Amino acid sequence: MSGPRGLLVLRAGALTTVQDRGRPGYAHLGVPRSGALDAGAHALANRLVGNPVDAATLETTLDGVALRALAPVTVAVTGAPCAVRASGRPVAWGEPVWLPGGAELEVGRAESGLRSYVAVRGGFGVPAVLGSRATDLLSGLGPPVLAAGTLLPVGPPGRDPARGADGAGAGAAGSTGAGAAGSELVLPLRLGPRADWFTAESIAGLWRSGYRVSALSNRIGLRTEAGPPLRRARGGELPSEGMVLGAVQVPPDGLPVVFLADHPVTGGYPVIGVIPEGPPLDAAAQARPGTGVRFVRAGRN
Repeated sequence: MSGPRGLLVLRAGALTTVQDRGRPGYAHLGVPRSGALDAGAHALANRLVGNPVDAATLETTLDGVALRALAPVTVAVTGAPCAVRASGRPVAWGEPVWLPGGAELEVGRAESGLRSYVAVRGGFGVPAVLGSRATDLLSGLGPPVLAAGTLLPVGPPGRDPARGADGAGAGAAGSTGAGAAGSELVLPLRLGPRADWFTAESIAGLWRSGYRVSALSNRIGLRTEAGPPLRRARGGELPSEGMVLGAVQVPPDGLPVVFLADHPVTGGYPVIGVIPEGPPLDAAAQARPGTGVRFVRAGRN
């Protein structure tokens, strides 16, 4: 079977979206950044199929996705480890997989973590909005959340062929196990800009205390629960000010919220500190509800 290059969604899963590196640089226009929550897994999936890092992938949530190839394509699945099948046969996770036209790709339930990433050689060619193909759940920009029956076009492959050897073993190395039983999410926190809004005792207690990932977490932010509330040293509220990826905002209940890719560009609650971009935020993207959370000092505060 052969036809137009594309993938047909057979099963959309709990929440599957198209993601790339997002829309940085538009905060002054009120446009959130968005993009893949686990940036490392997104980049790895693209590398495994020979794509540039900014090619669009699919981000699944917990229970995967099922797709049918309309023409032969090469795909790779990274992020949360899961079973991967092609027309019912087990195939490799974390490695390039060739699908003939008509083959069905089944990305199964995450065995640990939350989010898996599906890359196709050539990238998903949905229309770009402000230079990005990312779905932003907060603003509504980008393509809609996937539904059964959605046809996803695939772009032309680049000049270089997919190189499995380049990523040999990288699938396992690039996976994130946050959310597995007994695991703990450790988040390095650089204090500021509003750490002075909290008592010294609260800040000292932050380094000694543990929290848990709340079931209310989503692509906008990782919410915490079950830890000691942070106490303010002053009353009143801030005027709204700019927010960045990784900002740890403290709402009135005193429980820290870590802003992820779909976070708002402004906010009025004080930000006690910022988690640097990179592996810690990738791990936060994979942390399941109930996972332990601990904040540690990052750099010089």
